[in-house]
Amino acid sequence: MSNTRIFSISNQKGGVGKTTTTVNLATALAALEKNVLIIDLDPQGNATVSVGLKRLQGGKNSYTALTGRYHVMDCIQKTLVPHLDVVPASQELLGVDIELADVEQPQFFLKKALGDLTNYDYVFIDCPPAVGLLTMNALVASTNVIIPVQCEYLALEGVADLLKTIDRIKRHFNPALTIHGIVLTMFDGRSNLSKSVAHDVRSYFKDLVYETQIPRNVRIPEAPSHGKPVMLYDFRSVGAQSYVRLAGEVLKRERSLLNG
Repeated sequence: MSNTRIFSISNQKGGVGKTTTTVNLATALAALEKNVLIIDLDPQGNATVSVGLKRLQGGKNSYTALTGRYHVMDCIQKTLVPHLDVVPASQELLGVDIELADVEQPQFFLKKALGDLTNYDYVFIDCPPAVGLLTMNALVASTNVIIPVQCEYLALEGVADLLKTIDRIKRHFNPALTIHGIVLTMFDGRSNLSKSVAHDVRSYFKDLVYETQIPRNVRIPEAPSHGKPVMLYDFRSVGAQSYVRLAGEVLKRERSLLNG
């Protein structure tokens, strides 16, 4: 998988825009004719629904791919977006922590499942808002992490814990794992709190924070109810355009990393 870049979109705090970032960043890259796969590893299955598919209970999904019941290639479904595919979620993922607890090296199940997945430029893993075996599997399988941070009170609450988790994963399981960047989400330019949080995050994390800020925009939360990424729902909206700019930044960082 040397040419495939695998990104975990993760934050231990819920409601910060993980799924929205996963779906819309993946869509923006697919629009640039990159071959992109979303792996929905959140039992809620919101990424699956956001690209117009149904959560799958039983059959071929991220749970059965993770546990080796089906090959991951057999679990991939096409979406409305050319170049964008998805491995849908299942509520069966809720039982993974218990089911795999006594299995040897349970952190490596996803990495093994993705071992020969070579026909994608980018894989985006939508992680659940908790540090259990699902998130650990995602981080062990990934080359990079993107951390969405909501521009609201206690925004950094989950980030400190996630950074500790990433450090443990690097030390014990995946030394190549790096933080690609932090993306500020739900930014409200009229709110002093939003501005203050954004300033604090940028002051602390410096260049790790993407320049692009994802604004509060009604089109972003509306889009999933129509089974579409916001770029398909309303391409001209400020929300859609912010993800276009973020995709450009991600590619720019990719080129910088490639060139050393």
